[in-house]
Amino acid sequence: MKSFLFPEFQVFRDENLCDQCRGCERQCAFGTHRYDETQDRMISDDFKCAGCQRCVIFCPKGAITIRPTPSSYRPNANWSREKIEDLKRQAETGGVILTGCGNDKPFRIYWDHIVLNASQVTNPSIDPLREPMELRTFLGSKPDFIDLKVDGDHVDIDTRIGPNLMIEAPILFSAMSYGAISYNAFNALARAACSSGTFFNTGEGGLPREMREEFGRCAIVQVASGRFGIDAEYLNCAAAVEIKVGQGAKPGIGGHLPGEKVSQSVASTRMIPAGADAISPAPHHDIYSIEDLSMLIHALKEATNYEKPISVKIAAVHNFAAIASGIVRAGADIIAIDGLRGGTGAAPKAIRDNVGIPIELAISSLDRRLRDEGIRNRCSIIAAGGTRCSADVIKAIALGADAVYIGTAALVAMGCNLCQKCYTGKCNWGICTQDPRLSGRLNTDIAAMRLSNLLAAWSHEIKEMLGGMGINALESLRGNRDHLRGVGLYEWELDVLGIKGAGE
Repeated sequence: MKSFLFPEFQVFRDENLCDQCRGCERQCAFGTHRYDETQDRMISDDFKCAGCQRCVIFCPKGAITIRPTPSSYRPNANWSREKIEDLKRQAETGGVILTGCGNDKPFRIYWDHIVLNASQVTNPSIDPLREPMELRTFLGSKPDFIDLKVDGDHVDIDTRIGPNLMIEAPILFSAMSYGAISYNAFNALARAACSSGTFFNTGEGGLPREMREEFGRCAIVQVASGRFGIDAEYLNCAAAVEIKVGQGAKPGIGGHLPGEKVSQSVASTRMIPAGADAISPAPHHDIYSIEDLSMLIHALKEATNYEKPISVKIAAVHNFAAIASGIVRAGADIIAIDGLRGGTGAAPKAIRDNVGIPIELAISSLDRRLRDEGIRNRCSIIAAGGTRCSADVIKAIALGADAVYIGTAALVAMGCNLCQKCYTGKCNWGICTQDPRLSGRLNTDIAAMRLSNLLAAWSHEIKEMLGGMGINALESLRGNRDHLRGVGLYEWELDVLGIKGAGE
């Protein structure tokens, strides 16, 4: 069947610069470039190009340019090119359209419509280069009151405080499983987390045994519906345990790691046969109520001797704040809330683009709901789904989060160009693949250094912004929405965010 689709991209090659070194052919896992011996020249197939830009960056002569194809359909406000091509693709394949990364639709990005406060005369700013700025954050349940025992000059806290995670800055690496990403990428996240004083999340793929002793102290391990890779050692080697109920990229549905990505090493880690599809059901088949969830939370606490905080990850959907309230009362120490711009290795395009709500609205709603019920101190909030820069982080804190998860931003730091073909397993950057030839392209040490550099840079910027606001500790900003103002937002949006309009 001849395809009626246009190519997404066009490959332009400067024949005067190209010396037929065939480097582009070796770099592209999609088979876009090939050497034609009869013509003694490189040939490019536009239909195979994913727009990852790997060949452009690694062409030694700078002879290649990749651009979106200029071909277009007759303009139609209702029938966009994307809708037409999705229809044609499904007519040709009869299958569900998959995609990777996060939601790329033009929904309002609230981060860009929120501005921060700054100090002037009556509240002097603080110079972060000369005065201490406290970014250290503790994640976990806090007591309602603290009793002190005073014996002369010696003061002790006489209140039992549950287990908490301590991070040097309010940023953690989000759940990305070994299997969805390569071993090198997974290892780089672990290395960067340990060297930067934060944590990485294993996702639902387990933690390789050879990594547990060295990196378990920096790991948040997941218990997902597929229960992959879970044993007592897995739970106890980690710093925290997270129950994954849902994620922002595909709320309400399960996961699927294709068998071609289940290598022998991935299979061993997940405790499944090599080459078999790893399918996570949509629900946990032992959780159908808050009471069921409470049983699992306390079972995990029992299994870890009550020494580790238990987190529950949910997607930001309608009425999620009431659900989160029940989760806190069920005994969770941390709630991770994932918005509709959350990334993923593979999701049905229809789900990714049409289900969930923006994380900015979710943070404020959740924080206010828990404060109104007087239980905000009983859990910490980690926000995920669309955090792009340090300014997004500090706005999330002011809206009510304790910390943020970054996933897509971390992948971009390692080299990802968001070509959205993660589900194919042919990632040219060696990040979302299990092909040894491709995954070997990602140098673990360099990737870990890039991630550590990103966290260091964001931490510096957060300190600068805090200093400019006249705040010397992140704790003073958390949930303090008076430091935020909205620009170009409707009244209902300001109301949900809990902030005033600019100029008020």
